[in-house]
Amino acid sequence: MKDSHSDPGRTAEAAAVSRTLLRDCVALATKAPSLHNSQPWQFRIGPDHVDVFADRSRRLDVLDPLGRELLISVGAAVFTLRLALRQAGRRPCFGLFPDPGEPDLVARVGVGPALAPTPAVEALAAAVPHRHTNRWPFARSVVPADAIDHLSEAARREGAVLTVANAVNRNTIVGLSQAADRRLRAHSGYRAELSRWTVPSQQRHDGIPPSAIGPWDALEMLPIRDFGLLQPQLQRPEEQFEPYPTIAVLATDGDAEPQWVTAGQALQRVLLTATWLNLATTPISQPVEIPAVRELLADSAAGRWAQLVLRLGYGRPGQATPRRPLAEVLLR
Repeated sequence: MKDSHSDPGRTAEAAAVSRTLLRDCVALATKAPSLHNSQPWQFRIGPDHVDVFADRSRRLDVLDPLGRELLISVGAAVFTLRLALRQAGRRPCFGLFPDPGEPDLVARVGVGPALAPTPAVEALAAAVPHRHTNRWPFARSVVPADAIDHLSEAARREGAVLTVANAVNRNTIVGLSQAADRRLRAHSGYRAELSRWTVPSQQRHDGIPPSAIGPWDALEMLPIRDFGLLQPQLQRPEEQFEPYPTIAVLATDGDAEPQWVTAGQALQRVLLTATWLNLATTPISQPVEIPAVRELLADSAAGRWAQLVLRLGYGRPGQATPRRPLAEVLLR
């Protein structure tokens, strides 16, 4: 897509359509996942690009003091924006942190020449509105090897590594996750922060509503974030979760802000690929929110850092969480 200021032959109507296209792409990008559904992003539409900003006022101080998970969330939005442009028949190009004078400007996603979307692009884009975090029990079915290969390839294409844990490593990761969850619950500000993002009604456009919380784990095996902790009045069923979950670790080479954004883009491609394969997914953040626990998941010799733990399987459809309207996330 050409810059409208450099092509006098373009009509005002054509320019308006282009802005409409970019608004539609931003609207799809806001469907990306984020920690506690905090949606810590803002967008600025230019003549031939979209700038994606980190909204650091939405950072979770207790869980994410460095803003690592915030930038993972923004990275997921960047990937979804790229995907939306690709589905619209344009080749996207992007650069991370393009302006040192604007440290919150995470990415500039440019609109390139026309390029027809492939079936794979169409499939991933179609999965966006159906991708939801699933906090319910999964079936005891084994995730097929070819599905794991698809997910690993999705991460690789975005510059990250997805490794599915074997039985021994799975038990270790689950144990570390339980320990991290206990340490977080003992933190003085954890419950207050959890309360801030737990939505008791449908009046807000962010946070976790009751419909997305899920049941109690009867055996307390899986450390799924308990958003019902502060809602004793919420009637929740008690169910047994799968005893041998499929656990995967998403990692990057390096552990600085660009790698955190890369992890977010890889995460969204993996989640959308899983949705396309009819797999349910649950991010397990606790083990990477405690630095001492996260170091145990890292491969320091290879310089590879765990960014997120994922639970994979087959389950009932997840519930959607609310999204902020465009007026709240678009910068003038």
